[in-house]
Amino acid sequence: MRKFARAALALAFPLVLPAALCAPPAHAGADASGGPASSGWRLVGAESFNRRIDDARFPWRPDGDGPSSPYDVDMYDNDGAYFDTVGGPAFRTQLATMKTYRKSFAFGKRGWLTAELAARDADGDGTPDAPPTLTSHDGVADLDEPSHQAGVVIRSTNALPAEYRVEMTLRGLDFGGQRNGSWDYPDGRINGYAPDGCKTNFPWASGGDFSRPECRWADVRTDSNGFYYMSIMDYDRVAPHNNVFIHAHRKVAMDGYNRYKYTGTGLRYCNPATKQYEPYQSGTGNGVNAIFMTDDRRYAAMPGTEYLMDSECGHAKGGAIVSTVDLRPELLPDEPYTFAIERRNGAYTMEMSGDFAHVGRATFRYTRAFVQDGEPIWHYNRTPAEYDGRYNADWTWTGPGGTLVDRDTWPAGSAYPDHFMIGDPHMNFYEGSAQVDDIRLYIPR
Repeated sequence: MRKFARAALALAFPLVLPAALCAPPAHAGADASGGPASSGWRLVGAESFNRRIDDARFPWRPDGDGPSSPYDVDMYDNDGAYFDTVGGPAFRTQLATMKTYRKSFAFGKRGWLTAELAARDADGDGTPDAPPTLTSHDGVADLDEPSHQAGVVIRSTNALPAEYRVEMTLRGLDFGGQRNGSWDYPDGRINGYAPDGCKTNFPWASGGDFSRPECRWADVRTDSNGFYYMSIMDYDRVAPHNNVFIHAHRKVAMDGYNRYKYTGTGLRYCNPATKQYEPYQSGTGNGVNAIFMTDDRRYAAMPGTEYLMDSECGHAKGGAIVSTVDLRPELLPDEPYTFAIERRNGAYTMEMSGDFAHVGRATFRYTRAFVQDGEPIWHYNRTPAEYDGRYNADWTWTGPGGTLVDRDTWPAGSAYPDHFMIGDPHMNFYEGSAQVDDIRLYIPR
């Protein structure tokens, strides 16, 4: 059972839905309005990074996972039963070859923000290998991750209010995508990954032979790189985990998924100027995927909720992942981007502003009610009273380790307070650096 999803399950709660759930959908499209000043928001939290931040002041501590760990969440954790099922006994053998280290510290006024860093120790010397860092210089936070076997995120320390707007400014980005028209960089990096050694998704996958040597697992360099510009998560202590875990815990997300030389049909771009979908290779690999998660399963063999994707090209459910806009990293830091998510009047809104390919400076906003056209946003209920259990389900997994059932993935009586996340939460994918500024939290006036 999910520890974060249980609140008086034995009680019967009436379904209480905000009026907005029965209202027509809000406008989705390019819009210069809707920001804090014009929409009646009041600033309650702000971090400009003018005060020095240096994670080196805080020690790395071993994390053994399991029920005694403060990072233990469910069966999809780094040591979760899901991997015992799909990987069989070989998973535990592989997991034993490394140890996880973490550090966590609060910062900002009254500690309203928290940094979470995680890394692995594979050589057994008692210290993390190629650990990530979080520092600030000249009023900008630098999230640096020299190895894909690590993660670094900034999150809200406490659960977000019932209604809010959270936003951040992006000043720099180097987590893959094409540079000067090429996926292969002049310094030898491949899609943002360093060229030395093997880089794979070891030891977490949704299937396959878990007994393979590490270097024979899927090569992440020729798969994907990326970064989470802003995401709303459904569990309390948001922190880096494996990529399978993350896919089961997002409510709303704006992220980059930069696939190396991809020519398939699983991704596509929306050209906001022509309002037409284009093949993925027509873009630069710097797209922003703006996704509302819903309760249907996207994958048969691994956890992951289905995608609802709004863009200037229309609405899409499932199928090819849509990049809503294409960033121009070469303009940073002089032309920054702002990303924001709002929860208000029974709906979520994603907003992105900046200088985008094809259209130049623009602001795009996309809004969906918690339940719209019969599609719920995954785990939208902050309290048990907001939901009656109608989308509950069991997820069943089979593999060399037998059969595992994840019962009650969204039961009546559950509650999932919102927490925001910025950074890279994947401990087996993504590598690079980014510069973040001006994280702000608003509530209605």
